Amino acid sequence: MSSLKKRRIAIGSLFFLAGLSFASWAARIPDIQMKFSFSEAQLGTLLLGLPIGSLVALPLAGWAAHRFGSKIVVILSAIGYAIFLPLIGFSDSLYMLVPVVVTFGMLGNTMNISLNTQALALEDSYGRSILASLHGLWSLAGFTGAGIGALMIYFDLLPKIHFLLISGITISILLIAQKYLIQDKRAGGGTGMVLKKPDPLLLRIGAIGFLGMLSEGCMFDWSGVYFKKVVDIQPGLIALGYVSFMGAMAGGRFISDRLINRFGRIEILRVSGLLIFAGLILAVVFPSPLIATLGFLLVGLGVASIVPSAYSIAGRSKEFPPSVSLAMVSTLSFFGFLIGPPMIGFIAELLSLKTSFTMVAVAGLGITLLTSVRLEVFGSINKNKAAKKAI
Repeated sequence: MSSLKKRRIAIGSLFFLAGLSFASWAARIPDIQMKFSFSEAQLGTLLLGLPIGSLVALPLAGWAAHRFGSKIVVILSAIGYAIFLPLIGFSDSLYMLVPVVVTFGMLGNTMNISLNTQALALEDSYGRSILASLHGLWSLAGFTGAGIGALMIYFDLLPKIHFLLISGITISILLIAQKYLIQDKRAGGGTGMVLKKPDPLLLRIGAIGFLGMLSEGCMFDWSGVYFKKVVDIQPGLIALGYVSFMGAMAGGRFISDRLINRFGRIEILRVSGLLIFAGLILAVVFPSPLIATLGFLLVGLGVASIVPSAYSIAGRSKEFPPSVSLAMVSTLSFFGFLIGPPMIGFIAELLSLKTSFTMVAVAGLGITLLTSVRLEVFGSINKNKAAKKAI
């Protein structure tokens, strides 16, 4: 097996483990709520700890990966992520639980930025797009983590035991994978902190990522509610919309690289926005179980390529190092993930759930618009498709 293939397996395994750890935590949130007797509002407040930690980590992660090299940051953040996951289960008071959850969010996004920096370096070595398939492994881990979580609940294992098992798996695989990670160059100085204004390319890509993650966040949080209240589907099939969206997003990421290599990233982003728009309009205009499921599936296909493509383009910025440009675009994009779900709720309260989903459809159209005007911002990225080197 070539060293390039070994590196791809190593980096891919860490993407999978990051998704597995996050999904394991998500699967046991109801148990955490029961353990501490949280109300819905109290649980919502606790869950804010994760995105708060993620946002705090973004500039620090970009600086650390630039200053010390992404390899060491990946290793340390992955170890920390594996340690803090079981600490959530072992927390016996709010004074311990809240800072642990915030730190878990910080470590998760630090791992995200440094791991994507590794992935971009690997993509450069391949000479073609591979980032989407690596993100596909993260999505696949979400299904795996949910399945393992259901199994743990079935056997009545406490969250702390469940999390310890996942932690053990993570650290064991990390010990093997770490020697195949890319030893990137270190800046050796204090530069790299994300306190500068993004260049026009990063602002454009950040806006695309914002709209993409706004759509993604809304689908994560509101798919079930839409199928329950608008589609009015029988209770046993309420999750159908979410499953069709998630399945299409995960599957779409495994085919996105081939499409990107053939047609180019900008063209795929343009089509992705149209798929989000068309899928949501279908679900709004024809809210029957079959058509709405088809619509949510189209949205999943549309969302699949947006974040990997945005990260890949950002990493080619000529103004900033890859880790720093990734942190900038991630920061802009992540606000979409935070703002989207509450926005749906406010609009639904004032008008209707259908209206709020129509607004998200317009966000998809915005992605198409941003990839169709003033294309000079993208420079050579718009003209040159990734070279098709042999593996």
